Amino acid sequence: MGIKTALPAAELGLYSLVLSGALAYAGRGLLEASQDGAHRKAFRESVRPGWEYIGRKMDVADFEWVMWFTSFRNVIIFALSGHVLFAKLCTMVAPQLRSWMYAVYGALAVLGTMGPWYLLLLLGHCVSLYVASLLGQPWLCLGLGLASLASFKLDPLISWQSGFVTGTFDLQEVLFHGGSGFTVLRCTSFALESCAHPDRRYSLADLLKYNFYLPFFFFGPIMTFDRFHTQMSQVEPVRREGELWRIRAQAGLSVVAVMAVDIFFHFFYILTIPSDLKFANRLPDSALAGLAYSNLVYDWVKAAVLFGVVNTVARLDHLDPPQPPKCITALYVFAETHFDRGINDWLCKYVYDHIGGEHSEVIPELGATVATFAITTLWLGPCDIVYLWSFLNCFGLNFELWVQKLAELGPLAQIEASLSEQMSRRVRALFGAMNFWAIIMYNLVSLNSLEFTELVARRLLLTGFPQTTLAILFVTYCGVQLVKERERTLALEEEQKHDKEKPE
Repeated sequence: MGIKTALPAAELGLYSLVLSGALAYAGRGLLEASQDGAHRKAFRESVRPGWEYIGRKMDVADFEWVMWFTSFRNVIIFALSGHVLFAKLCTMVAPQLRSWMYAVYGALAVLGTMGPWYLLLLLGHCVSLYVASLLGQPWLCLGLGLASLASFKLDPLISWQSGFVTGTFDLQEVLFHGGSGFTVLRCTSFALESCAHPDRRYSLADLLKYNFYLPFFFFGPIMTFDRFHTQMSQVEPVRREGELWRIRAQAGLSVVAVMAVDIFFHFFYILTIPSDLKFANRLPDSALAGLAYSNLVYDWVKAAVLFGVVNTVARLDHLDPPQPPKCITALYVFAETHFDRGINDWLCKYVYDHIGGEHSEVIPELGATVATFAITTLWLGPCDIVYLWSFLNCFGLNFELWVQKLAELGPLAQIEASLSEQMSRRVRALFGAMNFWAIIMYNLVSLNSLEFTELVARRLLLTGFPQTTLAILFVTYCGVQLVKERERTLALEEEQKHDKEKPE
């Protein structure tokens, strides 16, 4: 009930006003805190000179972001630009060989960046999983894939294999783990698809063309082998009407997002402040809540920019890659929470949906989530903080199903049936608001630190109760209602589009 129900325009207007005012108030507190802490000793390492002509310093606490857009910016632009030009040339001269050309260019880029021994190491993992696929046993392919992934995540094998990289540079560890991890997932996908479709007789060449496609190689996103092979096998791909305009728009949005983050970090030190708990504890409750929320929004923006750039190149190659993750602002259920849609699709296809079925029964869902988060833990690298993150999100996903089952029982179902559809939507949005903050707190553990998460929880739930707790819950409730309204509008537009496409 209440899912497709509209609320009065005046009520939605009030929600918009409350949410806008709350965000502005929290932003003002963060801005003042950033200005006050700019010259603190604790900030010296991560707040560096920025726009000196107006006296603004910049938050540089995120090592990866800084490397991508400073010392490695030209390398990334050169590599991807070379791929685009090479791809265009191949499409014009020999379109039937374009998948081979992409693979050769990608392998040469890996060779030049990481060295010949690293390339041979990855080829060894590719060959081992290809051989396993010939046996036609999915359990063996998945088991060997997880063993290969573990060899890149656990000592002593990770230390031994990292020695295959030639040279030393700033992003070496990031590229090593990215290239190795995604290679294993791609090879495992190839092996499982080979087992599922033995009549198609995929070759080792198909695996190499899939794995060494450069735009996806180091940072993803990952496309499952069946989708990649089908799209790349088109000899003369045809673009849909308006596709080039959409590609240009996506590229433009990525550039705007990079500029927006750069401007933002000159005024808001959201990554540095949490590292100084004594200073963070002085923030007003509203600013502290905004700080926790903005940390997750930034991580989403970071993923959206990375995948946006890569997806732009992939779409120029006539591929339909996984979309960027759903914005954290629009999330109020654990079932839709993920920061990498490609890995989410991989896990759902080969683990979560395979074990959980329709995800409507408690015991199969519990088994599916435990298995999924066990593999996710291995992907992220087993450690205490990742164990805690996995447990919390696994619990949150199952708890949603438990609450849903409880709501379907006679007494609660009768109570909801007695409510109007609008009131049902309001009640559900209230639970969505609580769930939203559970998502933030559970993910803040891994994106920032356990100590900062404890500080936020204590201030918002204990020392700030009831005024701060209820105020933030109401503001979040307003946001959830606006998100629900947006979802309702999109659903209606989709229905209308579907009705128009139906034959008379």
